[in-house]
Amino acid sequence: MSAIYNVNVRDRQGNEVQLSEYAGKVLLIVNTATGCGFTPQYDALEAMYKDFKDKGFEILDFSCNQFANQALGSEEEIHNFCTMKFGTEFPQFAKVEVNGENAHPHLIRRVEEIRILLLAEQR
Repeated sequence: MSAIYNVNVRDRQGNEVQLSEYAGKVLLIVNTATGCGFTPQYDALEAMYKDFKDKGFEILDFSCNQFANQALGSEEEIHNFCTMKFGTEFPQFAKVEVNGENAHPHLIRRVEEIRILLLAEQR
């Protein structure tokens, strides 16, 4: 089992979630901000999710407010914005930091390890 499944995160209500709940699925882990120029990508993410969720595909959405304060508001406010504006149904989790000393201690490292492995396999 991939090391990513050993990571625990918090859902938008603050409950601990073990990513092992998603074992056996293809995961797209995204770092988002609702106030940036890329916010319209939620449309494409939701379309992809609808097309593939019944085939073992999950999008795990972690917002981050570290880049020019572009993810303002609580997790619930962000969720409501995404649901009302883009119709998102994929799981959204508690905000995380992706840089610096407060970066999520396991999630970011595991994602980087997987990315490095995928790049190595492409060579």
